[in-house]
Amino acid sequence: MNKVLFSSKNMCWCTPQSFFDNLNEEFHFVLDAAATAKTAKCPMYFTPETDGLSQSWDRGGAVFCNPPYGREISKWVKKAYTETARTKNPIVMLLPARTDTAYFHDYIYGKAEIRFIRGRLKFSDENGTASNSAPFPSMVVIFNGKDLK
Repeated sequence: MNKVLFSSKNMCWCTPQSFFDNLNEEFHFVLDAAATAKTAKCPMYFTPETDGLSQSWDRGGAVFCNPPYGREISKWVKKAYTETARTKNPIVMLLPARTDTAYFHDYIYGKAEIRFIRGRLKFSDENGTASNSAPFPSMVVIFNGKDLK
């Protein structure tokens, strides 16, 4: 088993390309809100240097976000919630399915569409090489600004 999957040192879990492609077919993303130059899934993207948390995500269409999975994840979820309420653009997040967290109850449950992923995703490194299955379940969270109250 790949020990890095259990390490808190690795906070960046790169989205499997085929998984993203299926979502992109449905949503037609214009922005990847949390990426690097190597992992960006859209022509427009924010990197750690350009800081997606401090930028407007309003780029005229749907946003994809697979945020860093560390202690800052709640800030990304809150940002997605507030951005979609403001812009009315859909924001789709790939997240660990941690239904016990405060951010899940504060910003997701009852406020967004949740699609639990069957099985465990095989995330990849920055070069697209898949690793072993993740040690946690995943979910896709869809914030649709039109539905927020």
